[in-house]
Amino acid sequence: MAEYHVSRILPYMPDQLFALVGDVAAYPQFIPWITSMRAGEARPADEGVTTLDAEAGVGFSFLKERFETRVRRDANANQITVGLLSGPFRRLDNRWAFRPHPMGCEVVFDIDFQFKARMLDVLLKANFGYAVDKLIACFEARARELYGETVAGA
Repeated sequence: MAEYHVSRILPYMPDQLFALVGDVAAYPQFIPWITSMRAGEARPADEGVTTLDAEAGVGFSFLKERFETRVRRDANANQITVGLLSGPFRRLDNRWAFRPHPMGCEVVFDIDFQFKARMLDVLLKANFGYAVDKLIACFEARARELYGETVAGA
């Protein structure tokens, strides 16, 4: 089992970052190791809440895999949760939360995962902190590209 927690203050509005992270179909455009993404149609789950299923292809020098997740986007809470449907994981859960902050938005990302294959689990856990930091950097760069250097009243 591996758990990782990241919190960053970014100079954007929570709804902007919610929209950016919630647009899973766009991930291959700015996350280099996501080689493909097939996102299903968003379905209403509740007032302000949609779900969709997405299948991602990922590729690293030593690993090429596909996995399917269910993405729940809750605009009321400015939160996105992702749960595993199928793939090489025994468990994969992550949560994004976007909270107002005087400097823009506090982005909180939590992930908990475990691969089915023990060797793969050990190998990837050793580098997972680096991978999560790189993932967050990809989202930060995408936010700058879409929204400019600063948007919030910072």
